[in-house]
Amino acid sequence: MGFLRCVLLALSLVATASVADAQIYTWRDASGSLVLSDRAPADPSIEVRTFKVPHSTEPVLVTKPTSRDYRDSYDGLIVEQAGAKGIRPDLVRAVVQVESGYNPRAVSRKGALGLMQLMPSTAAHLGVGSPFDPAENIRGGTTYLRQLLDRYGENEELALAAYNAGPEAVGRYGNKVPPYRETRDYVRKVKTQTPVKTSRPGRPVYYRTVEIIDGRSVIRYSDTPPASGAYKIIDPARF
Repeated sequence: MGFLRCVLLALSLVATASVADAQIYTWRDASGSLVLSDRAPADPSIEVRTFKVPHSTEPVLVTKPTSRDYRDSYDGLIVEQAGAKGIRPDLVRAVVQVESGYNPRAVSRKGALGLMQLMPSTAAHLGVGSPFDPAENIRGGTTYLRQLLDRYGENEELALAAYNAGPEAVGRYGNKVPPYRETRDYVRKVKTQTPVKTSRPGRPVYYRTVEIIDGRSVIRYSDTPPASGAYKIIDPARF
């Protein structure tokens, strides 16, 4: 209780006026770590305690990083899914570390879930029915990361920026890392875990788009992905 009181007191001191109090949920995850979140856990069998945070303007979440042994328990899943998607395992490990601290029950204040912090809409699009299940979460997260690496020609820095801020944000800034502090901090933190590749290895990647001009379909090719719209990656051997 002493730890909880300190957290709640600190939050009360830094929070500004709000029209309503926030409610936080606390429980112990599978590693025994204490989790504080603005959302209840998905598993109804978990014993949960709730507290109100007076005058809070933001949802509250404190996720304690897991132990080394707990992290190692997911490494087999990471290696398996990274290998299946053609992604460096170290990159996936770095994303998991920065996203959730290897806590499979992590919930962000924006609602991202699990080890690789999938938003509910993204999880649904990727066919992830149980975001708190480590195997499903890592499968979905690596699938999404693979899609982004394809989009940006294996440029890991841009893929990470899009993982954090969304492809639309990267496109708005000319397929460069957006000037958002959160996104740049995110890319920097991942890079401290593992070197991030920004060059395209091997043969170039080409993107095929179709534009409708005067009622006719016009096919265009480019070595950079479009900022928006549908496209298809073309085998460079055709050129």
